[in-house]
Amino acid sequence: MSKELKSISKFMSLVLRHKPEEIGLQLDVNGWADVDELIEKMNEKASQSITKELIEEVVESNEKKRFVFNEDHTRIRANQGHSIEVDLQLTPTTPPAILYHGTAKKHLASIMATGLNKASRHHVHLSANIDTAKQVGQRHGKPVVLLIDAQRMFTDGLSFYVSENNVWLTEEVNIMYLSINE
Repeated sequence: MSKELKSISKFMSLVLRHKPEEIGLQLDVNGWADVDELIEKMNEKASQSITKELIEEVVESNEKKRFVFNEDHTRIRANQGHSIEVDLQLTPTTPPAILYHGTAKKHLASIMATGLNKASRHHVHLSANIDTAKQVGQRHGKPVVLLIDAQRMFTDGLSFYVSENNVWLTEEVNIMYLSINE
């Protein structure tokens, strides 16, 4: 992804996941924004000219598939990671037996004391493979991968969801379901 696209993607993450008011953008209850309004509002703040083609390129080239269009590409939203109240209309899903969470070693003691909490987000983010979890952990320091006993959590009545970009989501992970991948 080019520097320009990465910059646009970061700004889109900000306004579609956290601060739509930053540009005066209105999201509906499900987190959708009108594409034309997004472009208009971004162009009022951006140093470069944002076009629908650039937005489409950001959506298509984003490795993490953070954004999705509706069927006719007139509306757009972030797939997950919101700190604002939205209803992504996620359906409870049976998870694989083990899921993974990547973090930095510096956070390990705190996590092993309190578990994984969603903090300001809607959910704790988990992955179905170790490599993705390791990549996530590397963003914050020396990576550590935690194993989540998702099957036991599910059997104990906790809910899991999977976003459109295959990120596994749950409300929290108690320490009794966590172990460190050695």
